Amino acid sequence: MRGEAVQRYNSKVMTRRSLLGLGLPALATLLRGESSPTHFAPKAKRVIYLFQSGGPSQMELFDYKPSLEKYFKQELPESIRMGQRLTGMSATQSTFPVVPSVFKFKQHGQSGAWVSELLPHTAKLVDDLTIIRSLHTEAINHDPAVTFLQTGSQIAGRPSMGSWLSYGLGSETKDLPAFVVMISPGQGGGGQPLYDRLWGSGFLPTRYQGVKFRSVGDPVLYLSNPEGFDQSDRRRYLDALGELNQAKLEETRDPEIATRIAQYEMAFRMQSSVPELTDLSKEPQHVFDAYGPDSRKPGTFAANCLLAQRLAERGVRFIQLYHRDWDHHGALPNGLPKRCAETDQPAAALVRDLKERGMLDDTLVVWGGEFGRTVYCQGRLTENDYGRDHHPRCFTMWFAGGGMKAGHVMGETDDYSYNIVKDPVHVHDLQATILHCLGLDHTRLTYKYMGRYFRLTDVHGHVVKDALRA
Repeated sequence: MRGEAVQRYNSKVMTRRSLLGLGLPALATLLRGESSPTHFAPKAKRVIYLFQSGGPSQMELFDYKPSLEKYFKQELPESIRMGQRLTGMSATQSTFPVVPSVFKFKQHGQSGAWVSELLPHTAKLVDDLTIIRSLHTEAINHDPAVTFLQTGSQIAGRPSMGSWLSYGLGSETKDLPAFVVMISPGQGGGGQPLYDRLWGSGFLPTRYQGVKFRSVGDPVLYLSNPEGFDQSDRRRYLDALGELNQAKLEETRDPEIATRIAQYEMAFRMQSSVPELTDLSKEPQHVFDAYGPDSRKPGTFAANCLLAQRLAERGVRFIQLYHRDWDHHGALPNGLPKRCAETDQPAAALVRDLKERGMLDDTLVVWGGEFGRTVYCQGRLTENDYGRDHHPRCFTMWFAGGGMKAGHVMGETDDYSYNIVKDPVHVHDLQATILHCLGLDHTRLTYKYMGRYFRLTDVHGHVVKDALRA
């Protein structure tokens, strides 16, 4: 009986997916849980997206602006601001004083990339990274900005990037989900909320949504059998339930029932695969040393980075790590170093680990938040303390492996890190480029819903060819 319901569904039911995107071969392999064809030869097989939720300040980390020293406390010129929309946090300010970063920068590697003293581990990797300093977005507040980066729309309800990749490429593993999400809180205890819809499948079938791993109790909800209910009991229960669901599927042809059948079977296999995955007891001490002191603490960014490497090694297609509390409207000189201390070493260790295992070439690692920060101070400015508001016009992200050009810095902002003056990269361009690295043409990965063909990049986006390895 095991898997028969899914097999019967595969042989009897065909959807419009066969007419869209990758076509019939992709559908057949997708339903079997195998790797599917791509539009062209991919550079990457998987993505690890290290999302820094809250908006890290580009001026404190990667976008070095030494000339700001001479503008300290001066009013931001209107010729620079150009009437930009303000958030509710700083709209009532009567003055917008410029404040330079209090942190030091140095050039690193053969690329000569400028990196802040707050990121000493990342600085050692610059010759493996593509640093883009000219990202820009359309949203000025957290929720629409995060939603925009993850789904291609500021309005909730669209499929997330991980769901699009699961839909387009299928899975490389039968024992784990294609799309896994982990969240770590900044130790400041704050941070913007993160909603499950950010890794949801939207109007795609729900089998493509992300599976959130937890740090307390079962890594995945309801993974353990109830007390007095053993594995053989669960197998018999699932077989009986599968027959009922199959009968209903044949009656209604509702694809969500097929999803339910497949997900029950996946959950059964995960009862063995997930405990093995999350058991770090056999990792040697040098691995924990590399990822940092927090790597033994479940739920930390360091522990999640280590799990991300293990997930990638086992064939998970899209691994999303969210780290919260980068939203420094005030007390930035105190708060930002703490977030960097929590994330710098493990993120760098992940890149090195993948490289040492021969996996970096076909794994795309992405680091960044939803927007940048303003050059002007939000709130009270003193000699040693300041805050920065949200800034959608420019921010910085870095990338490693997966077809990106190593040791490459692109994009340029003005002297105030306020406006882009060279090589702008829109959010939809970023999404198109990530899909390209995985062998997908963003204009062809589509799904028909409510009479319209949708895609991650909506009707926009261009691949950033200058960021790609030849």
